[in-house]
Amino acid sequence: MIASTTAWVDCDWLAGRLGDPQLHVLDASMTKVVGKEPIIYPQLQVIPGARDLALETELTDTDSALPNAMPTPEQVSARLQALGIEAGDTIILYDNQGVYSSPRAWFILKAMGIHRVAILNGGLPQWLAAGYQYLTGYAPLPKRRGKVMAQLQPEWLVTAEQIKQRQGSAEWVLLDARSAARFAGTAAEPRAGSHGGHIPGAINLPFANLLNGYAYKTVAQLDEYFGEFADKHLMFTCGSGITACILLLAAWQYSAQAGLNRSLQLYDGSWAEWSQLPSSE
Repeated sequence: MIASTTAWVDCDWLAGRLGDPQLHVLDASMTKVVGKEPIIYPQLQVIPGARDLALETELTDTDSALPNAMPTPEQVSARLQALGIEAGDTIILYDNQGVYSSPRAWFILKAMGIHRVAILNGGLPQWLAAGYQYLTGYAPLPKRRGKVMAQLQPEWLVTAEQIKQRQGSAEWVLLDARSAARFAGTAAEPRAGSHGGHIPGAINLPFANLLNGYAYKTVAQLDEYFGEFADKHLMFTCGSGITACILLLAAWQYSAQAGLNRSLQLYDGSWAEWSQLPSSE
C-alpha cells in the first residue's frame, strides 16, 4: 500500500484510503511539547477511524530513569496487537502538532521491525486545513487482537559509548536537533538536572529548519541540510530522543529517494543521558 521508499503520505492519499481494513491510522500525539509553541485544541479532534497509539504510556519504557525511553519489544507487540494490527497491515501515524511526535512513533516501529509504516506529513493541522472531516473520539479497540510481533533491530540505535568511540571519525556525523540556544548552552534545558551544552563533535541542525509550516519541506529542499553528508553515516540526538527522530525520518526519506545506502542511528538517551555522564562537563 505504501512504497518501500516512502516515510510520509499526504492528506489526499490518506483520505482516499480511509476505511481500508488493512490500513490503521494511529494518533501519536504527546501531551508535552518541547522546542516549539504547542498548538492547543479546544477539544479532542481525531481523523475518522483513528485509534490512540498511546505513545507516552504504552510505547515508553516507564521503568527507565530517562524520559521517553525506548520501549521493549514486548510493549510494542502488546500495543499493536491490542490495536488489531497484523504483520502485513499498513500503519499511518500522525500527531496534533503537524510533525512533532509522529516521527518518534515511526522510528520506534521501524526499529522494531515494523516496515509498512509512514507518517501523515503535516499531521492533524494539515488535515484540518485541507478541510477534511474530524471526529471528537477515537475508534474503539477491535474485539480481535492482531498477531504482529515486534523484534528490536539494534542497528537503528547508537549508545553513548559508541558515540565516544566514533568521535573524530571521518565516516560518522552526529546531528543535534535542539535549538541553537540549547545547543550552545545559553538557554536552559527543560529537564531538571540537565546542564546546557552539547555532545563534543556534534553539529547543530534544529528540527524546525526541516519544516515548512506544519509539514516537512520537499526532498529537494532537504538537500540543503543532508546533501553535504551524502557519504557519511548519521547519528541523531536531541533532548530526550523525540525531536531527533524528526531529523532521522527526514534523512531516511532523503536517503531512500537519493539511493543512499548508509546507517541512520538514534541516540535514544540523548542529552538527558549524556549530560549526566561524568565526562559531560
